[in-house]
Amino acid sequence: MAQSALEVLQEVFGYDSFRGSQHEIIETLIQGGDALVLMPTGGGKSLCYQIPALVRPGTGVVVSPLIALMQDQVDALNELGVNAAYLNSTQDWQTAREVEREFLTGQLDLLYVAPERLLTDRCLDLLARGQISLFAIDEAHCVSQWGHDFRPEYLGLDLLAQRWPGVPRVALTATATQLTRVEIAQRLKLEEARHFVASFDRPNICYRIIEKNEVRKQLLSFIQEEHSGDAGIVYCLSRSRVEDTAEFLCKNGIHALPYHAGLDAQQRAINQARFLREEGVVMVATIAFGMGVNKPDVRFVAHIDLPKSVEGYYQETGRAGRDGEAATAWLAYGLQDVVQLYRMINQSQGDAAHRRQQGQALDAMLGLCETISCRRQRLLAYFDQQIEPCGNCDTCLEAPEAWDGTVAAQKMLSTIYRLWRERGQRFGAGHLIDILLGKLTDRVKEHEHDKLTVFGVGKELTDQAWRGVLRQLLAHSLVTVDPEGYGTLLLTDASREVLKGERTLMLRRETVTRGPAAHRVKGQAPAGPALEPDQQRRFEALRAWRAATAREHGVPAYVIFHDATLREVAIRCPSSEADLEPITGIGVRKREAYGEALLRCVQEFQTQ
Repeated sequence: MAQSALEVLQEVFGYDSFRGSQHEIIETLIQGGDALVLMPTGGGKSLCYQIPALVRPGTGVVVSPLIALMQDQVDALNELGVNAAYLNSTQDWQTAREVEREFLTGQLDLLYVAPERLLTDRCLDLLARGQISLFAIDEAHCVSQWGHDFRPEYLGLDLLAQRWPGVPRVALTATATQLTRVEIAQRLKLEEARHFVASFDRPNICYRIIEKNEVRKQLLSFIQEEHSGDAGIVYCLSRSRVEDTAEFLCKNGIHALPYHAGLDAQQRAINQARFLREEGVVMVATIAFGMGVNKPDVRFVAHIDLPKSVEGYYQETGRAGRDGEAATAWLAYGLQDVVQLYRMINQSQGDAAHRRQQGQALDAMLGLCETISCRRQRLLAYFDQQIEPCGNCDTCLEAPEAWDGTVAAQKMLSTIYRLWRERGQRFGAGHLIDILLGKLTDRVKEHEHDKLTVFGVGKELTDQAWRGVLRQLLAHSLVTVDPEGYGTLLLTDASREVLKGERTLMLRRETVTRGPAAHRVKGQAPAGPALEPDQQRRFEALRAWRAATAREHGVPAYVIFHDATLREVAIRCPSSEADLEPITGIGVRKREAYGEALLRCVQEFQTQ
């Protein structure tokens, strides 16, 4: 007789109860219904399709966009006693044939397939000859042509509804606005599916955004002072930036690896495997890295270039703290980032509607950076979710100072106006600031800009402060980047109100220093319970045993047990297999496989 969903949760996965809407989603699929699931990273999305696949007859087919991660997903399931396999281009033909045979003979509980592989005639024919319990389309936001992770092959997945109308389908993602949800439903033929939207909030992540000032040194200081020895991800916009930053970190004692599309596929796979399987590795990467990464103990995600959208930022920062313990999302950005991204949008190949959409996305991201209110409030409001101030972001922990920047704004806007109106000229940020500061540079002298009435009227602010003013003028849409120029700046229709004194402009004043102690907020996050000295030593002994076991099995350490499970073992100090049963994360299969060794490790520590 088939097991119930709760029995599978407890016996296979080792959890006592479902979280949030998991049970309702699972029952919807078990009963043959379709679902569209939005759940934050670390919220338990995978259980929403894994459990129905184990309860329903047949094999669950999971569409996963990154073949490099399938191995770890399958390894984790195999460790739980689940019969899972994958089909992708890394396999030789004999291995692929064996997986196909296991699928056709009904031996597989779950089969992972990349979308481009699934859409081949051979794979579609294979699926037609087997019994399928459900289709799970992971990272479903990839179907959105407006999105940050668009994958054109996802557009072909609507044929699943046509060819297998009786098989339940579930689309899952951690990131989607209301418009994106509608697009996902339309493109995947899930208009009749039930929608499940969990909270987007990740309360264990502390969000921090700072102004760039020698960003590599800022990054190094952040890692050394707050996350020494921790696993983390550093995102950069360009390949060269990735290489330079990884090399810089390595020279300064940080175990860092590069990842970008310019590396050959084998090297990318090696670096990714090391990140997943080794302790304390920092991956420096373009946004090509990370989608679907299920490493639970990433303690920080850092951006040293401004993300293009709030969706992208949320998706990338969500890779931190999947285990629910305290983590940091750290971003450094400057005026040049803003100008560069606006210029890229203006010069992109998309039509006017697409450029407008990209501009609005960047405006929202800039607004998040420049807000003087709670960052988490601003971030979640983008996804139509309202919360109280969080107490776990930099603006809550160290409230920024607001100042009346109306006069400063008028000086900057007047400079842009006079250059354009009196001289027919357009210039970028650096030259505008030089004029305001009264600097007699060669360029100023060449154009006789020292004769302008605004020359030297801004000496009360520093170069860095003027850059902050300009960033905020861009954020308030009072200045825009010339679509035809190379980073030159123009006024907007809204500029007139400020120039005429009809609008007061409150700006954010950057603090000169922000000490890391102010941002150590592990007490704010739902981290594991504090350990007594003996418990901490026992926890470290258990981690050492886990590392050795993982190496022996050729899997990442977290596939054996998560830190949260080992912490509970260290506290409870179990002496029998019965004592292991109530511990979260130790199901029947894990007790059978590791129970004796786990107890032996605890006992050996007791006798030391």
